[in-house]
Amino acid sequence: MPNDTQSRMAKRSTPNKKGQKNKPAKKRSAGSLILKIIGGLVIAGCIAFLSGLALFAFYAKDAPELSEKKLDAPASTKFFASNGDLIMDLGAENREKIAPQDVPQLLEDAIVSVEDRRFYKHIGVDPIRIIGSALSNVTSGGLQGGSTLTQQLIKLSFFSTKASDQTLRRKAQEAWLALKLEQQKSKQEILTYYINKVYLSNGIYGMQTAAKTYYGKELKDLSLAQTALIAGLPQAPSYYDPYQNPEQAKERRDTVLYTMLNNKKITESEYKKAKDTKIDDGLVSFDNLKKKAVNSKIADNYIKEAIVEVSEKTGKDVYTDGLEVHLNIDMAAQERLYKIVNTDDYVNYPDKDMQVASTLVDTNTGKVLAQIGGRNIADDVVFGNNLAVSTARDFGSTMKPVTDYGPAFQELQYSPGRRIADEPYQYTGTDIDVKNWDNQYMGNITLRTALYESRNVPATKLFDEVGADKVAAFLKGLGISYKSIVQSNAISSNTDTQDGTKYGASSLKMAAAYAAFANGGTYYKPQYVSKIVYQDGSTDEFKPEGQKAMDKGTAYMVTDVLKDVITKGTGTNALIDGLYQAGKTGTSNYTDDELEKIGQTQGVYPDITFVGYTPQYALSVWTGYNKKLTPITDASTHVASDVYRELMQYVSADSDNQDWTIPNDLIRIDGELYWKDNYQTQVAPSSSSAPASSVLPSSSSSSSTSSTTSETTESSSSEEPVSSSTSQPESVPSSSSESSAETQPSSSSSAPPDGENNTGNNGNNGNNGNENNENNGNNADNGDNENDQQ
Repeated sequence: MPNDTQSRMAKRSTPNKKGQKNKPAKKRSAGSLILKIIGGLVIAGCIAFLSGLALFAFYAKDAPELSEKKLDAPASTKFFASNGDLIMDLGAENREKIAPQDVPQLLEDAIVSVEDRRFYKHIGVDPIRIIGSALSNVTSGGLQGGSTLTQQLIKLSFFSTKASDQTLRRKAQEAWLALKLEQQKSKQEILTYYINKVYLSNGIYGMQTAAKTYYGKELKDLSLAQTALIAGLPQAPSYYDPYQNPEQAKERRDTVLYTMLNNKKITESEYKKAKDTKIDDGLVSFDNLKKKAVNSKIADNYIKEAIVEVSEKTGKDVYTDGLEVHLNIDMAAQERLYKIVNTDDYVNYPDKDMQVASTLVDTNTGKVLAQIGGRNIADDVVFGNNLAVSTARDFGSTMKPVTDYGPAFQELQYSPGRRIADEPYQYTGTDIDVKNWDNQYMGNITLRTALYESRNVPATKLFDEVGADKVAAFLKGLGISYKSIVQSNAISSNTDTQDGTKYGASSLKMAAAYAAFANGGTYYKPQYVSKIVYQDGSTDEFKPEGQKAMDKGTAYMVTDVLKDVITKGTGTNALIDGLYQAGKTGTSNYTDDELEKIGQTQGVYPDITFVGYTPQYALSVWTGYNKKLTPITDASTHVASDVYRELMQYVSADSDNQDWTIPNDLIRIDGELYWKDNYQTQVAPSSSSAPASSVLPSSSSSSSTSSTTSETTESSSSEEPVSSSTSQPESVPSSSSESSAETQPSSSSSAPPDGENNTGNNGNNGNNGNENNENNGNNADNGDNENDQQ
């Protein structure tokens, strides 16, 4: 009889009912399946690997050639004028190189520890680093990126650093060039290229330059903490700037120190001592931090704004991305404007401290052709405060065409011949009087007279009739906005916020707004940059894009009246012999408290402005002092219109001097303009307290009887006024003077060109409009809203 073992064996070998042995068959079936899966994965992996190699080769074949020049030179940005001339190479000069043998061991240890710990082991790319970095980023955020130092050098030298440009094609080319570079250069040479090339904030390239600029030392003389700060800056130079962002800079520095400790390059005690060191230890003061001056001071303010525009439009960093930036700047105009502002050859300035801000734009494109943001700026100031884009100061009565008359012509279909009562008036809902410069009123006058005589009462009335919402919408269409617009803004650009980047008016904004009057109603956003060429040869071009801001008839009406300002109104000092042009003067005033501090009550003004245009150019000029309580006096109110006249005369010398053409939606009757569709209703008086006049006035310059005082003569000189709408401007010297409040002197320095409100009661419609001594041939049009009314 078989034993138990034999019996069990027999059972195991006994077939089932179907004649099959179950368990051994299952094992063979499962094993076969696993082998098939593994085989499939191997085949798929091989296919993926080969496909990846093929794709890599396809991308890599178009990689740029390695160039010693690109490896060694900084990725500077070149700025070109509109004629193609190079005017600035930004970043190329503020840079001091170091030789490979002079690289301090401490700096080498810091860079390698934080940027590429396996730098001396890989061949340009590091798969282990890439995988480790990916896992670290997923689990804990990681301390290192996936790119090696060699790849970073390639990126800085040959490609854009913008995150959106990190495509698979770009990464493949970057890796391929890194592999090639490792075959041609030693590790020490590659590291030195990196040390000399990287950007470290504040216009500084290269770590040797940073050491001398930030600490006044050679790299070899820096402490451990200082070396770690320098080594950590390239990852995000502006963000880790120790002056602007000390907390972030310390965090980055301490990260570098930790990686050095983890890499066994420093001891625990050295780490703790350096980590406890204050971030500003050894740093020179920010006031003494000198940025390297650019090749010329002439285009400094312009370039500053162009850099901002490049960043806004492309996200590029001009200090690191190696761009070619083509500007709209007309260097001939820019150089002339610089000379007008910074020498005494053209304008008689009262002293060296008076400031000038001015912007010239092409009326048909919005291109900024020239800009000056300050006068007598120190040579060691680069990209400083640009007053031409600041909205901190008041543009006074130059606001009236864009805030009051333009909206009234556009929204209410008023005509310049419409009558309005210049009479005692208070801001709506207040007991605050709106006063004119002479504390008198001209009675029932035309809107034309009210504008070219720069009367305050009619302007504030028009604002109220149009309504704040519609006024705000009209201004927005011209690129000007307020956080909350109030009736006092009818005669002032004062705003209840100090946000100089958005609210109120500036030289730049006013030139662009007036350009819309010049071109028939289209607003073009001011534009500094026309084209950008990237390192890979691709380009971005920026074409002007205009938006309709008003009807052609509105633009023409405003222009027609503003021509009178120059030929017979408050702006005769800006008149240029034979040139068709239009413009507006502006003056702001001090509050009573400010006048008390100054110690004078009359003849002092914080801001004097002039904005004018031809069919080709719009030019805005602001004058004043950096310290607001340093006043412009009656002897220097001519400066703004002098600057305007000198530059406009220069740029218009070779331009086509043609007058504006009346559009089809207007009709001229007895010398005045009306809308064709409803001209018979456009001359009704806007106040019952003013005497009515005939429906159609015989002339835009005719006078009428006032309820308080007779309308004064509309000429600013003894010559017979010439109609600005039917003939070429009267031939007078370009230095023609404005008249004073009492006489008509030959000098333009006796009174301010205009006046308007600059008092501080802006938030409640009580910003007392102060029109100061605007020379108009009758008296100085000072529209003085007495500040003691606040």
